[in-house]
This record gives sequence, C-alpha cells and structure tokens, in this order.
Amino acid sequence: MNQRARHHPVVIRFGRLGDTILLQPLLHKLRHRYGGACRLVSLGACSRVLYEGNEDVAEVRHFDSQYGSLWFNPQRLRTALSLRELRQSPFYICEPDVRTRTKVRPMLALAGIPSEQCVFIEDTPMHEGEHWVDWLMRFADETPCAFRDALRLDRAMPCAPRLQPTTAELDEAHRWLAHRDMLGHPLVLLQPANKRTMRWNGVRKREDDDKSWPVDRWAALCVAILAEMPDARVLLCGSAAEAGYLATIGHAAAHAHVVVPREGLPLGHLRALLHIAHSMVSVDTGPAHLAAAVGCPLVVLFGNRWPSMWMPRSAAGSAVHAIGGLPDVPRVDHIALGDVTRAWRQLPPRPGHAAHQRMDRMGWTDAFGRYHSSGLA
Repeated sequence: MNQRARHHPVVIRFGRLGDTILLQPLLHKLRHRYGGACRLVSLGACSRVLYEGNEDVAEVRHFDSQYGSLWFNPQRLRTALSLRELRQSPFYICEPDVRTRTKVRPMLALAGIPSEQCVFIEDTPMHEGEHWVDWLMRFADETPCAFRDALRLDRAMPCAPRLQPTTAELDEAHRWLAHRDMLGHPLVLLQPANKRTMRWNGVRKREDDDKSWPVDRWAALCVAILAEMPDARVLLCGSAAEAGYLATIGHAAAHAHVVVPREGLPLGHLRALLHIAHSMVSVDTGPAHLAAAVGCPLVVLFGNRWPSMWMPRSAAGSAVHAIGGLPDVPRVDHIALGDVTRAWRQLPPRPGHAAHQRMDRMGWTDAFGRYHSSGLA
C-alpha cells in the first residue's frame, strides 16, 4: 500500500454456511484495500474450518449461538470484550437485518468501538435483482470515516468465492475413499437436505419445506447417474443428524454403488471430496455454494428464492446449472426428474480433472498400501 498505514479490517457476519462462503470475495477485496488480512467475527465453527490458514483472514473469532441477551451468552460476551483490542481497526458489519441492531450494535458498544470506525451494510441498499456477492463487493468499497485514506482499488477483484481444501483435508479424504474401495472411481455427490429438513421429531413434512425434493426422485436420480457412469460411486452428503433421512434415499435406490456415510460428512471432509468429485447435485443450501467455491461442476435446485440473487458462483469457472426458483418455480418438488438428469448430463467437466484423478489413483493406491503394511491402519 505504498506509504499508507496497514490495517486489519474486522468483518462481522452472523450467517450460516452459505452466507459465510459468500463473504470470501469481500474478504479478499478488503485485504487488498487495507494491506492486512481480515479478522472475521462469525457464528459457528464453519467459519474456522473455511478460513483458518486462508491468506485473506488473519484470525477467526466465532461463537456457537446468537440467541438470548448478550449478558447471558458467555461466548458472545467474551467475543464482544475481545473486540476492545481491535479498536484501531476498520469494522465492516455485514448483517443486513434486525440482528444488526439487536446483536451486533450491543457488542460494538460494549467493546467501545467508535462509530467513525464502522460501516454497516444496512446503509448500502441492495439493488433490485442484484446478486448477494455483488452487493457485498459494493459494500467493500465503503470506507469508515476514520480511514478516509484507505486505498481504492482500480483493478477488478474476483466476484466469486474460491475456497480450496487444505492438504490435511485432502489427505484425510483420500484415506477415507481408499478405506471404502472408492478411490479412483468417479464420484458424484448429492446434497438432498437443507437447514430446514430435520426437526426435533424427524424429517419436516414436504409441504412445509419448499426445498424438499421427493425421496423417490433422489433415488431415481442415483440410478440414472449410475446407468450413465456404471463405475461411479454416488455419495449422499449431509450431517450425522440427517443420516437416517439419507438412508431412506439409499434404500429406495437399492444400488451397491450408492454410499450413505452413517457418521455424516464434516465440513472440511466435504470440501476435499468436492475437490475430487466429478460433480454435485444439490438443493439450494450451503454445500452448493461450497461446491462452486471449490470448482466442482454443479446442478442446484431452487425453491422459493431468486437464482439471480443466490446462484452459487465459481471463481474457477466450473459449471453451475440452476433449475427452478422464482418467479416460475416456487417449490423444488415442482422440478421434474428428467430436467435434473438432463442438466447433470450436460455439465462440462473441469479442465484437466480426469488426468488429475488418474494421478491421484496411482499415487494414493501406493500410499494406502504402505499405510496398511505399516500396521497403522
């Protein structure tokens, strides 16, 4: 930044997985503007998994729940108090709704953060039909009053997330695949569940979930994929809590190459598998954004949302094909099986992916053999 002071912007966002992934272009832009990597204050451990070690993020401070009074939420209270040491930093508050007033502002007040060091996205109105990332990138051009000398960038910044897996995540994924005799087989990931799928008493009724696609159609999609790619393995993705729901799809598909992990797929593990995979089919949910950010070709099914605002974006240029969504298709269960199957068949491969897979198979087959012969398996 030549002779300008170097700062570490503080970015606050209490979103879910997809919201946290969509922050990456903003974090990248702010790092270039201020010369220092960002400090991210967020909700849930997903932000730590996604961004620890990322060049755009110097530190992640997260807590598990935003509910209740600040004074009766020890994690959030500790996080608020920890912000006192960052009082010389620019603050970018990316909360667009009432949580800004009820959750974020009390934390800033307790930490003694001056208003002239903050900008709020609620003061940057969203344009009609604007994609969420484009809104965030416009917001990244805003400057707190105390930092008027901050550099404005002349060159274009990427407007799509890029979040590659770590070496440790890839190592673990290759071991996991080798242990299940899946290494080297084409891998197609399906993400049937979203954050609303499960309730305390089981699977939410389909009529109450606009992102729910029927079990029989997921099962038929598994069969159609395996008819097209007989050597493939179809992996049903989700959390441990969703394993029972995914098992009903696997049972309906009744095919030995449909895999349902009983323990679920942790986020870092999923990111590595998306890096390896041939493709993914998903409802509109966080893992779909992760697939695009990793560069995995993707078909995403939309319900009562506008794809123009929420379409996953790929910085790597991998294909993203959206089906459904407003204004024409308000529910995922209105989408026909044939439309999804055709969209998946038409996905172009990632450049060089087949050669990469062959190298992985050769190298990791040898490594897995050494792993077993060592007696450590």
